[in-house]
Amino acid sequence: MKRNILIFGLLAGLIVSTFMAVSMIKCYQSKDFEGNMVLGFSSMIIAFSTIFIAIKNYRDHYNNGLISFKTAFNIGILITLIASTLYVVTWLVVYYNFLPNFMELMTADSIAKIEANKELSVIEINEQIASLKQMNKLYENPAIVVAFTYIEIFPVGLIITLFSALILKRKDNQLKAG
Repeated sequence: MKRNILIFGLLAGLIVSTFMAVSMIKCYQSKDFEGNMVLGFSSMIIAFSTIFIAIKNYRDHYNNGLISFKTAFNIGILITLIASTLYVVTWLVVYYNFLPNFMELMTADSIAKIEANKELSVIEINEQIASLKQMNKLYENPAIVVAFTYIEIFPVGLIITLFSALILKRKDNQLKAG
């Protein structure tokens, strides 16, 4: 089981980290911060699809077609932790070494869009800008960068883990009936 978790965790981490690094560098160079969120979450879903494959692989090839929800969940959550950690480490390397003023550029872009929004009052504009500046200030702390980056990816893996464990769990009596 450990080998299965390690292989699929590293694969998921490699997929999501590669997508993120390439898209963030492209975003930074083009100064276009819009389409990255959809691409980012899509790459997370693609990467975490390995959880479903890993659980099914373990159940069918190593566990005689049986797996409990708990075991399936444990496999998925460990893959999520491995992939999320690779994602966080990749972001730290990319952010601190290749995108030195990324947050400033993204904040400036967001402020320009807020100021251009004619539906917001001056008070709403000022509140949103203050919030962005506070977030930018928080991002100066590496521990906060790590926490925010985990919060960005981990829930996606958790949801896919729960979904996969529910679908793939199979007890001995289910195998006989099926």
